[in-house]
Amino acid sequence: MTTYAYLFILAAAWTFEFVPTLICVLVALAFLGMLIQNRLVVRRVRKRMAETTFTGKMMEQAVQISASNVVRFVIREGYIYQLYGHIFPDRIMTSEEWKSHVHPDDLEETLRHFRRMMSGKVARDEFFYRWNFDFNGEQPQWGYMHNVSVVEMTPGTNTPQSIISTLRDETELREQEIREEELTDKYRQVFEHSIVGLSFYSPDGWLLDANKIMREICHFDSDTYDEHFSNTNLFDAMPFNEILDKNNVEEVWACVQSIVPERGLHDYLELHVYPLYSDEGKLLNIALAVRNVTGEREMYLQAKQNDLEIQKVNNEIMRYEEELRYMMEACDMRAFRLFFDERVVRFYKGLGTVELEMSFDEVESHFVNEPEMLRLGFQDPYTYFSQPMGYMAEMRPVFHEGHEIQWNQINNIPVYNEKGEVKEAFGLIRNISGMMEKQEQLKRETERANDSGRLKSVFLANMTHEIRTPLNAIVGFTDLLQAIESPDDKREMIRVIHNNCDMLLRLINDILVLSNMDANAMEIIPHDVDASHDFEELAKTLAQRVQEPTVEFQTDNPYEVLQTRLDSDRINQVITNFVTNAVKYTHQGHIRIGYRLEERHGQQGLYAYCEDTGSGIPKDKHAAIFERFVKLNDYVQGTGLGLPICKAIVEKCGGEIGLESEVNEGSVFWFWIPVEVREVKEKPVAS
Repeated sequence: MTTYAYLFILAAAWTFEFVPTLICVLVALAFLGMLIQNRLVVRRVRKRMAETTFTGKMMEQAVQISASNVVRFVIREGYIYQLYGHIFPDRIMTSEEWKSHVHPDDLEETLRHFRRMMSGKVARDEFFYRWNFDFNGEQPQWGYMHNVSVVEMTPGTNTPQSIISTLRDETELREQEIREEELTDKYRQVFEHSIVGLSFYSPDGWLLDANKIMREICHFDSDTYDEHFSNTNLFDAMPFNEILDKNNVEEVWACVQSIVPERGLHDYLELHVYPLYSDEGKLLNIALAVRNVTGEREMYLQAKQNDLEIQKVNNEIMRYEEELRYMMEACDMRAFRLFFDERVVRFYKGLGTVELEMSFDEVESHFVNEPEMLRLGFQDPYTYFSQPMGYMAEMRPVFHEGHEIQWNQINNIPVYNEKGEVKEAFGLIRNISGMMEKQEQLKRETERANDSGRLKSVFLANMTHEIRTPLNAIVGFTDLLQAIESPDDKREMIRVIHNNCDMLLRLINDILVLSNMDANAMEIIPHDVDASHDFEELAKTLAQRVQEPTVEFQTDNPYEVLQTRLDSDRINQVITNFVTNAVKYTHQGHIRIGYRLEERHGQQGLYAYCEDTGSGIPKDKHAAIFERFVKLNDYVQGTGLGLPICKAIVEKCGGEIGLESEVNEGSVFWFWIPVEVREVKEKPVAS
């Protein structure tokens, strides 16, 4: 409406003739004003509703993104219903039903949180509890619920009206945390109860943690702290200040005599320093494994002394055996054994050589003026010879020509089986003069022979030490393997375990082969084979054993084809043992293996050798090196059985074995065995 219109209406108001018209105009103006005001209000309401809708959608999206659920607990009515989410069913839930879905162990603590909000003590609270997601009355499905609640007040008062709770299912997260805690505890148990001492240092060399064995070895002040070692930097302590480079920490093995007066430590320790690097090559920690080998060193020294004693006893036994044989020959004495079931008597010249076997009747016929008791004894030997006895008798010669009667003194003792029954009798028959003293000596020698069981026990103790060395490494690194996460660290530990397994397997194989040799059970089984191809395959395998970069592994295979007949497994065993020994004593230069056909003693044969540039062998040790348990270097691992086994194999094949060596000039171990050649094709000579 314009200004002129208003002036017109005002002017007309003063005119009485236009009063009704004026009233109508005023009513119209009032209605028009109300209409304009209503439209303005509607526009503001619509704007507010749009803003509210937008805000609600944003809140709903935020709830969806956070994977949360929103519920409302009406305090006065005591029921709960879901505002958003899927935790609760789409219906009102009573407080009792809600309680039935809270884990019994968490219910009291959860109610305590809600009571605090219902009493108005707190306006917001956050807590966890376990919740049963099953609403079908079946098997409970427990999960972990993260609850964040706020109190909604009655308008105009400070009285709590309801509680709005935002619920988040953190079951998977919580279970992951539990698994990580359990795994951490597991690794901690492995670390704490390892059979070797373990400790970890920071990259700059400060002690972080040590397990129980390490604390015991180093005599810590307590289970959690030690003032001396905690305040001593690894790079400043002996011997690490000499073997570790602080700027480039590398893996180190060492065996040292450790002396720490501050902790009363004076032991021989085997140390293994292992740096732990990240994938990016950053040093994370330094691991230190320590094993107290003081006791093992004492056992080794004792075993070495026992070896000397064994050798001494063996020499004495051999000497006494020779003396016994000489004595029996010089004194015309024989041992005998009566076998009751077979009714025979075997006479022995020495301790094991059967010189003569006679029936009971034949033995009885040699007696002159046979005693009645002896005649009855041969008829019922189980009774007669059940007790030791000794007697003198006139007898016709048993071991010599002629008919001259001689006096023999006979002594025999019963021999029992495992059931305690008399089945045999053992004794001596000899001339009477001057033999009493020799009889005592024989008893002493018999006792010495019985001591062979003790010598075997000492040998087994030595073998136990040799076996335990790789076994300890296998067990220790297997335990550590579970606690290591780095793939590189795992591969390194698996390599160490594999090497020690290979070492243990070779040791056991040597013992088994030695057992077969003693039992005369070694068999040579020749078969058709291409020696050239077999040699190439063996060379590929043996090349992997040469680990030192300063040693070159070389082969000499002059044939493309060499069809022959031999036991390739046994021959490979001999060559493998040659190379294994060469690897132990060669640290620079080369190791070469090769073979060729060679005629000896008018017979075609195969000559094979292993040449190295190692430390060499003194000439006075050349013969002894092929004897059992002979080791030129006691600090090099081994049992001294490899070369005796090689010698036994070659001799079983009808061949020869030997070596050529000078000290500091290397060695050549060789063997020659006769073979039947089927086909030969030499490699062409390079121009």
